[in-house]
Amino acid sequence: MKTEFTEGNYEDLVKYRLQRAHETLAEIPFLKEQGYYNTATNRLYYACYYAAVALLIKNHIQAGTHAGVKTMIGQHFVSKGLITKESGRAFSNLFDSRQHSDYDEFVYSTEEEVDELYPKAERFIAEVDALLNIN
Repeated sequence: MKTEFTEGNYEDLVKYRLQRAHETLAEIPFLKEQGYYNTATNRLYYACYYAAVALLIKNHIQAGTHAGVKTMIGQHFVSKGLITKESGRAFSNLFDSRQHSDYDEFVYSTEEEVDELYPKAERFIAEVDALLNIN
């Protein structure tokens, strides 16, 4: 059964996706503590992805794939200076890191990589939070 979306449904979906972004980001210290660096890299990407999707939904921009989300964020927000180039690059790098750690053979994320990516993910999500202005 396909859901009919009203403006209220869209707002609820935006809030839900943003909540997922923050919850997913909060998982990282626990994963890192246990040494699950590939999983932490995956979750860092997904935290940003959920935030990106919230931003696209809020602006009624559709993207059917993860690559499409990355493209739409670049086209509609980074290119217009609404999201910094650094954060746009971070999202793109997280996309690539997640792809490699999930699908390539013998690829292992390290604690140092997670430590480097974590503040970049936080910054990306903070920029999305500011654009969404949801309290």
